[in-house]
Amino acid sequence: MTTGSVNPRRADTRRNHERILATAAKSLAGSGEVSFNAIAKQAEVGVGTVYRHFPSPEALILAVYEREVRQLVDIVPTLLDKHPPEQAFRTWTTDHLAHYMMTKRGLADALRAVTSSRGELPAGAYEAMVGAVFTLLKANVDAGTVRADLAPETVLRGLGGLLYLDPNGEWRRDVASLLDLLWRGMGTSQA
Repeated sequence: MTTGSVNPRRADTRRNHERILATAAKSLAGSGEVSFNAIAKQAEVGVGTVYRHFPSPEALILAVYEREVRQLVDIVPTLLDKHPPEQAFRTWTTDHLAHYMMTKRGLADALRAVTSSRGELPAGAYEAMVGAVFTLLKANVDAGTVRADLAPETVLRGLGGLLYLDPNGEWRRDVASLLDLLWRGMGTSQA
């Protein structure tokens, strides 16, 4: 008979999994390299535990990427609850998407290496990002701040310009300029 409580072993497994991912994300953010021994030590787990969760460096890199995308997507409803739709879009783009791109260059390098050897990134991550942009656009369409004919894929491609920003420069200013340009094209008035 179960009491509905979580098996302590499974809870421990989930904690280890998350600790490994968080540690790997920090490691990948800077260097773009994965050392299972270093990650195990920093996560305070055995190296065998890392291998049980992630059988290869590629699997770990992709799991970190999917975790990071999930965080970008999951923040959207909170932003829409806290801010008017236009501000939610701008905050998401600057404080979450662009910040992610500026601070995760090592992860981007690791992902390029993984995709060159395995093919494309997981489709679910792209679909999740399209869904996040769709949600932000829909809130803005409902508020009358952007046109209803915008495709979220097109807006996401436009935001791809963030990849060309210099993480060591005035990237926040540059994000604001890019957002102003996009917003004029997305707006309801065609002045």
